[in-house]
Amino acid sequence: MALATRTDQRPPKKNRAPRRPGGGPTGGRALWDSTVGKKTVMAVSGLIMLGYLVAHMFGNLKIFFGPDTFNGYAHWLRTLGEPFMHYEWTLWVFRVVLVAAVVAHATSAYQLSRRDIKARPTKYVHKKPRASYATRTMRWGGIILGLFIVWHVLDLTTGTVHAGGFQPGHPYQNVVDTFSTWYGNVIYLVAMLALGLHVRHGFWSAAQTLGAGSRSRDRLLKTLADLLALVLTLGFIAVPVGVMTGLVS
Repeated sequence: MALATRTDQRPPKKNRAPRRPGGGPTGGRALWDSTVGKKTVMAVSGLIMLGYLVAHMFGNLKIFFGPDTFNGYAHWLRTLGEPFMHYEWTLWVFRVVLVAAVVAHATSAYQLSRRDIKARPTKYVHKKPRASYATRTMRWGGIILGLFIVWHVLDLTTGTVHAGGFQPGHPYQNVVDTFSTWYGNVIYLVAMLALGLHVRHGFWSAAQTLGAGSRSRDRLLKTLADLLALVLTLGFIAVPVGVMTGLVS
């Protein structure tokens, strides 16, 4: 008797990416999809930007030592790493990393915000807000800083919206020109106040997300967050104030 042949045989299934028992993705995709993963990305990218802000603030303060020092510092940034790195290559590496951090930070913040809104579609019953002022203004502060970054680049990097004649290779004079206008000072001062609030709450949140917080260290972390916010705000504001008062001219 002839053996019956199976006509319903299907081709073997191709290997697929492992998935969780519930059907969701695993690995990096699962981490990014989770709230913890997004908060971690936000914390790490925020710390990268914080490191840049500290270095940028110290560089800005060189303007008080005169045009030769400040212009020389700007030139040094473009020759950093030579001769192994070509002119401006190292600076472009920093820019790419910073842009990636900004995009990752903004994306994770937006998605966490949308997730939070969906989880709580109705408003709180309590009329008195429980969160601090900095916490409640983090979203608007982020938007203000995002818009400021665009203006700042167009003003002092490309010169597109610069007041007066933009002079490539003369950052000292370009900075003085910017802060010789009332609107340049207003934009900068408002953005730096928003930055202080953002750093104060953001540093604390990042420390908690990355597991640095504890009952014994919480007070130290809060103090450090306050100091960072204060130093950065005053350090950045010192430049326009220096131009307005004639210390920098």
